[in-house]
Amino acid sequence: MLFRFDSVARRAEASLPFPWGRMRNAMSVDVEDWFHPEALRGFVPADGDGLERRAGRAVDRLLRRFETAGVHATFFVLGSVAEQDPELVPRIAAGGHEIASHGYSHRMITEQTQAEFAADVRRSLRLLRAQSHQPVIGYRAPSFSVVRDTTWALDVLAQEGIEYDSSIFPIHHDRYGMPGAPRRPHPIREQAGRTLWELPPVTVRLAGRNLPAAGGGYLRLLPYAFSAWALRRLNAEGVAGIVYTHPWECDAEQPRLPLPRLRALRHYAGIDALEGKLARLLSEFEFGTCAELLAALRQAGARQENATREPVTV
Repeated sequence: MLFRFDSVARRAEASLPFPWGRMRNAMSVDVEDWFHPEALRGFVPADGDGLERRAGRAVDRLLRRFETAGVHATFFVLGSVAEQDPELVPRIAAGGHEIASHGYSHRMITEQTQAEFAADVRRSLRLLRAQSHQPVIGYRAPSFSVVRDTTWALDVLAQEGIEYDSSIFPIHHDRYGMPGAPRRPHPIREQAGRTLWELPPVTVRLAGRNLPAAGGGYLRLLPYAFSAWALRRLNAEGVAGIVYTHPWECDAEQPRLPLPRLRALRHYAGIDALEGKLARLLSEFEFGTCAELLAALRQAGARQENATREPVTV
């Protein structure tokens, strides 16, 4: 199907002001190990065979940081990581955090058939639901790989009981992105009486372009002041920001590989400073889980009797 953001999408965006009196954003963590990112492809085995597993220790650092800040976050957990460390998901859930899916194998959707993707999602959901005793209603694709050519994945997610996706990054990027997509949370699919919502990561609109901020490599590489300014500006527009990070981004002792210069810069730069930036964000902004944001948006939408609720056509 052709991806289309038209006047229906714009009306849907305009009809969904942020429901809390004080702006509250969503904090999220993509739980994958140090060898999973695309930047390391070709330098390590994709499945981590024979490599040290470090995700659990790094997640524990983040859990302590969130506990100190009094914040509950959404952890998009890779199924293979949960399977290798069966105590990790229960540990996260015990802290009051939301468990969501990051898929099972960390293969980009662009490299999977529809049947392979469905099997990957289903396998991760069975595992995460059993380990967490939570419904697991959220999904984020590896490397934000819901793009124009893979929007069929949204139908699969809806069929598997997913209620929100956070995979469409409304920016230009060499591996992912959909710059024409709405920048705020919005309904995107309707199936069997259920609506699938999209929760896009933080962007700021400058010079006619959407620029990424306050997440992942953008939080590491850019000055903290830019990320904080971008999140405040987004909040001033009445939009909740979805911030994200990875456990390996606060693991300064992870193995360093001889990557090409640009790839090494994008992947390793700022790791030493990431945890400090994250601590500042947690102290200066309000955060909750993606599921809490979704519930509040639904409640606000139900109160707006004259708002357009038609989902975005994809």
